[in-house]
Amino acid sequence: MTAPEATGVYYDPYDPGINADPYPVFRRLRDESPLYYNEPHDFYAVARYEDVERGVTDHETCISGRGAILELIRAGIEIPPGVLLFEDPPVHTVHRGLMKRVFTPRRVAELEPGIRRFCARSLDPLAGAGRFDFVADLGAQMPMRVIGMLLGIPEQDQEAIRDQGDARLRTEAGRPMEYSDDFLDGEAFADYIDWRAEHPSDDIMTHLLQAEFEDETGTRRRLTREEILTYVTVIAGAGNETTTRLIGWAGKVLADHPGQRRQLAEDHTLIPNAIEELLRYEAPAPHVARYVARDVEVHGRVVPAGSVMMFLLGSANRDDRRYDDGDRFDVHRKVGSLLTFGRGIHFCLGAALARLEGRIALEEVLKRFPEWEVDLDGATLATTSTVRGWESLPVRVG
Repeated sequence: MTAPEATGVYYDPYDPGINADPYPVFRRLRDESPLYYNEPHDFYAVARYEDVERGVTDHETCISGRGAILELIRAGIEIPPGVLLFEDPPVHTVHRGLMKRVFTPRRVAELEPGIRRFCARSLDPLAGAGRFDFVADLGAQMPMRVIGMLLGIPEQDQEAIRDQGDARLRTEAGRPMEYSDDFLDGEAFADYIDWRAEHPSDDIMTHLLQAEFEDETGTRRRLTREEILTYVTVIAGAGNETTTRLIGWAGKVLADHPGQRRQLAEDHTLIPNAIEELLRYEAPAPHVARYVARDVEVHGRVVPAGSVMMFLLGSANRDDRRYDDGDRFDVHRKVGSLLTFGRGIHFCLGAALARLEGRIALEEVLKRFPEWEVDLDGATLATTSTVRGWESLPVRVG
């Protein structure tokens, strides 16, 4: 391991040992090194809630236009238009406005019956088996079906599309992700886009094909084919990966807290708040990075323009300065304003959908399997530097 900075604390987002349980390191960063610098990977990081919240909302100092992932910013790749997470105003404002037309509260609420059907289809065949996998049997299935339905991807193709997206995020343990200029080219969706142009339906692809808008130059137009391909690629990836991790963490954390799990099984009205606490306690995306566009002072030190700043969302969500005993899981906690979905202009547009999927998944699991314990010998964490969660989480059920 490379030498830590003077405080003796060391944080490396690629270190499998740290990633297995980053929270002791996060606590030390908050207490001992509120502005941290990692020399080997050349990034700064803040870990306290107040600092993370301030940083992610200051989109003029810490910009998104060069990417929101450390490796991507360092790669210097030109980001194609349509990647909402990796855009700044005024382009971001225009593109986000288009997507807000799709992810309306009414549209999200209408998905509930379909989500329940997908859960039932995944879980009902497992009755009597004595075990199932929170990820393989549910977490990797239901979100894929939901986002496929929203996009308009034929059901028989949804699994292959999901696997392609997952493969882009996988890394070799302990190593950064590698990027190429075509990492968001969207060619996997090209045939679907072309078919939808001739066969419109009530889905996101059709909406994007037909939407008219005023772009950042004041020109009234429709999206180009390349922009649509990028949009769809981003939505498909974001809609699958993080919700899959949320469902996996629900299985693990509630196995670790069986008393609280039994309370949820007995009273489903507690589940929405339990999902909020799960999102706080185990954020599927534990950090987000930004390019520093101008010098900024943090805790008495200057972070120079041209640096990369990493905002440790997973640490901020457990900061005792914000949450009483932040490392304690409590389904009765008044969670309030967590940072899991970001803040400000880049607040996750799919947050309501992720919460809905998480709530329904937990309700449907608890209806059928109120008791479970994790088979730790068969459980594996995913190797990725962008999200944190389980590749497999087999459980034994009574």
